[in-house]
Amino acid sequence: MKTKIATFIIAALAACASSAAEVKPYPSDVCIVSGNKLGSMGTPVTIVHNGQEVKFCCKPCVAKFNRNPEKYLKKIAPKEEAPKNGAPKKEETKEEPKK
Repeated sequence: MKTKIATFIIAALAACASSAAEVKPYPSDVCIVSGNKLGSMGTPVTIVHNGQEVKFCCKPCVAKFNRNPEKYLKKIAPKEEAPKNGAPKKEETKEEPKK
């Protein structure tokens, strides 16, 4: 029985370790909801939402985030990369009919 419990605990710890490696770190030093500097209202609150670490200045901001997460996650979503040569992206051009 003790062996089964120990095996279960080891498996659970391994699962936690592998899922922690997949979490994207929070890229900012301000609250995603209020914009306040993290730590300005006490210890920041950290959650993981769909594999993304998210940090808040206080617990009420977590509740506000949970009502509409996508609204706030847009703030930290990666922007589209500009072309490497600095040129603007090419837009589709329509061919003009031949005369």
